[in-house]
Formats: sequence, structure tokens, C-alpha cells
Amino acid sequence: MARNIDPLVVGRVIGDVVDMFVPSVSMHVYYGAKHVTNGCDIKPSMAIAPPRVTITGHPANLYTLVMTDPDAPSPSEPTMREWVQWIVTDIPGCTNVAQGNGTLEYVSPRPIIGIHRYILVLFQQKVALGELVAPPMTRSHFNTRAFAEEFNLGMPVATVYFNAHKEPLRRNR
Repeated sequence: MARNIDPLVVGRVIGDVVDMFVPSVSMHVYYGAKHVTNGCDIKPSMAIAPPRVTITGHPANLYTLVMTDPDAPSPSEPTMREWVQWIVTDIPGCTNVAQGNGTLEYVSPRPIIGIHRYILVLFQQKVALGELVAPPMTRSHFNTRAFAEEFNLGMPVATVYFNAHKEPLRRNR
């Protein structure tokens, strides 16, 4: 009898970026018409603009979204783990990320070597964060767990990840 294994475990998201958690909010991520599901492939050229992210949850609750690349600069030697791509705080429940406070501007995936995982982690806030969260001094060596602890966010309430790799150069002949 085959067992279902959580794709976040298979993709090493649980372990490398977050600890085991029980999802309690639905998060839907789209790049254009492409719905992001755990482990799917997204071309960097499709991800130049920030994704459309909608969440459920209670309208009175606020949420924080963190997007990182734990495979920077190379999956075999992730010496810059984690590279933070985007942070949005104070997102009201039952809305989309555009309603939140863009703490750190979105940077599109730009994998140089190998297949990179891009992780979107959603946390429920205990209080409004407002100006408490400043952009990190550098995007490299970010730590999602430490960030959650610093701002008393607790465990994630939703997570999704996708894979991306460098696209070949287009040659005009």
C-alpha cells in the first residue's frame, strides 16, 4: 500500500527552510494563468512580475508572506542560503498580497546553476507589524525560522514551493 508523502518533505522545504507544521490557511499562487503547486516548474521569464497570491483565513487576522531561495547560488553549494526574494506583512485574511505592506520589494527568480526551489511561506501575525519590520540589510543568508521567531510569528500556516532553472539563451539565426 503506497503512502502519501508530503511534497514539502520530499522537496526538503521542511528541514531546509521550515519545520513540520499543520497548514491552517489556503494560499493560492499564480504566475499569469499558471497555478503554482508544490514542486512544479516555473520559467524565470514567467516570474518577472510578482505572483498573484490569495489567502483564506479570517478577515480580522493579518498575515506575513516570505519568499526565499534556499539554493543560492547553487543547489550543491548553497553558501548564500536563504536568499530572500520578497517580504509582505500585514496582509488581511481573505484577500491577496497586494493588500499588504511590501516590506521588501519582489526580486524575480534568477537561478544561475542547477534547479532552485523558491519557497513562499505564510505566517499568521499576532499583532500588526507596521513599521516594526525593516528590510534586511542584505538578501543573502536570510533565515525564515529566525525571522519568524524575531517577530513572534510562530509556525507557518501555509507554504508552497516551485522549481526554476536558468533558461537557455535565445539565438536568432
